[in-house]
Amino acid sequence: MVMGKRGRPSALEVCRVLAVFFVLFPAASLQCKILKCNSEFWASTSNSGPEEEFCTALRAYNSCVRRTARTCRGDLTYHSAQHGIEDLMSQHNCSKEGPTSQPRARTPLPPPPPPPVLTDSQERSDGPEVCHYERSLSRNTAAPNYTHCGFFGDPHLRTFGDDFQTCKVEGAWPLIHNKYLSVQVTNTPVVPGSFATATSKLTIIFKNFQECVEQKTYHAETDELPAAFADGSKNGGDRHGANTLRVVEKVPGQHVEIQARYIGTTIVVRQVGRYLTFAVRMPEEVVNSVEEGDNQDLYLCLHGCPANQRIDFRNFRARAAEAHSAGRTRSSTGSHGFTYQSAKAKCKERLPVEDLYFQSCVFDLLSSGDINFTMAAYYAFEDVKMLHSNSKRYHIFENDPLMSSAAQRGKDLLTVFLVNLLAVLLWSECSGVRL
Repeated sequence: MVMGKRGRPSALEVCRVLAVFFVLFPAASLQCKILKCNSEFWASTSNSGPEEEFCTALRAYNSCVRRTARTCRGDLTYHSAQHGIEDLMSQHNCSKEGPTSQPRARTPLPPPPPPPVLTDSQERSDGPEVCHYERSLSRNTAAPNYTHCGFFGDPHLRTFGDDFQTCKVEGAWPLIHNKYLSVQVTNTPVVPGSFATATSKLTIIFKNFQECVEQKTYHAETDELPAAFADGSKNGGDRHGANTLRVVEKVPGQHVEIQARYIGTTIVVRQVGRYLTFAVRMPEEVVNSVEEGDNQDLYLCLHGCPANQRIDFRNFRARAAEAHSAGRTRSSTGSHGFTYQSAKAKCKERLPVEDLYFQSCVFDLLSSGDINFTMAAYYAFEDVKMLHSNSKRYHIFENDPLMSSAAQRGKDLLTVFLVNLLAVLLWSECSGVRL
């Protein structure tokens, strides 16, 4: 049972998570007045205090939320608040019956000093075995199989199963959702009138995990790539294994790495040009840790983009190449400034191998004219080399139908040859018998 000051950060975290929802769903906050309930509860729990006083504030919060039921019934934040209240009442042994006086605001205490930065050796010794994924496995268990998912460009998706797709997926879409974390991206059109979109917002929620970490939220958007979680912390909270979840800033405003060692996961978030890229390395066991009864069909990293959201950039590229070969350079260039050949030349500077990362770079330049997408494809491939466990699968190539048909024709010719050879041998054998 979590009591006293140990339990209080969980209450504050609920409020912060709710604040993130208001950022993601501003329209809902205008229709639903739950923001007032949230702010009052936040004000009343800014400082630690007697457990009875916290329960009083929690009951007042519950009453306030229930009064918004009619206008907030379809609001995601409203339902999140309901579940959060139930969890907090259980953690603090609060009864639903009791005083519900209006919470009074208190003067907040000054923020605590930042925690000391631990060395790698200190990290390895910090926290119980369950907070270190590989060390928590049984000795007789085979080494974990790590998988990779990447999301970048206009946008292009590499799933945990190494499928490579180009998608539309405008608006908010879930990349990952399992027992341990959720990742959601928001994509906006790159060019008006085009199907191509790119990621302008990213939200990652790490869920409570035993004695290791408290729930933490990381939120990034264009021109705002924080070096900390939404609550300002850089690790998993006050629990004994908190340092197994860390935010590490690699390049200010451009490259952040989140290490979640308690689930064997590494996440890389970058801003390239005006848009964000995402890459993750995750054990297969964690990938498949689906909540019972949860529909996973829309989680892109697991199942890919829905069929009606996919773009066949090979046809797009073929049309551009045909226009170039026909000499229609004016129409193939359009308003974006790249022809098929100039886009290939630019992508070749960073991506010498003509795999699907190279092809996606060409597509992005032709569809948007934004040269920053060259670097987005380049860094996506660099992240693959860092995060993918199988070096033979770094490059992914498309199936060439011309090569496939040529191979099939070769097989057919060999079959005909063998049949003819068998016929000649049988004829010779039969002729010898007659003689």
